[in-house]
Amino acid sequence: MRKINIAIDGPSGAGKSTLAKAVAKALGICYLDTGAMYRAAGYAALQAGIDIGDKEQVDAFIERLELAAVYENGEQKVLVGGKDVTPFIRTPEISKAASDISAYPSVRNRLAAMQRETAQKYSLVLDGRDIGTYVLPGADYKFFIVADVKERAKRRFLELQKAGIERPYEEVLEEMTARDRNDSTRSLAPLKKADDAVEIDTTCLNEKEALEAVLALIGSGLQKRGIPFSGGGAGED
Repeated sequence: MRKINIAIDGPSGAGKSTLAKAVAKALGICYLDTGAMYRAAGYAALQAGIDIGDKEQVDAFIERLELAAVYENGEQKVLVGGKDVTPFIRTPEISKAASDISAYPSVRNRLAAMQRETAQKYSLVLDGRDIGTYVLPGADYKFFIVADVKERAKRRFLELQKAGIERPYEEVLEEMTARDRNDSTRSLAPLKKADDAVEIDTTCLNEKEALEAVLALIGSGLQKRGIPFSGGGAGED
């Protein structure tokens, strides 16, 4: 069995995470939640009493941090110092810590290296903003998922409503537009389409249609290359 890595990038709200999870499930391989790794780093920093606003403290901390993503029955767990911290990283406090700590080049570089190590062990689908350009430029398949910003803001607005959070649509749109600008202009690993990525516009596609489009391209590519592939887990190249 051949190991395979699939990179799915795109701006916030384009549907890349939902699509990545669906692709992993359809192919019977693992989904790497890269965001959970940043959350775990933020959690560990708070537990260690690190001042996340202090670059020197963060740089020294991330250098010695023992963090890994592992899988049990296809389910991802994030370990810090060998301890599963997955149940503790989904709080607003940890979300803010993850966002703040991810701004440091030392953190992004260290976690990208960890993500590459994970991709060497498992067949994976990864999603983010710089997977195909920075984290895994050698991924077997790369997709760049886009959608009109007004449609993306509408999706996020409805998600918030469903969660019982009332925010004006205009505010959500303004926030998403600003996030696009920040992601595209940051100095380290900015959001951009890899030269060899396939762009898929989900503005008028539902989740099933987007999944079918990606799976058709992957299946066609594997067939053309004559590569046998039967599912997930670690494998040999």
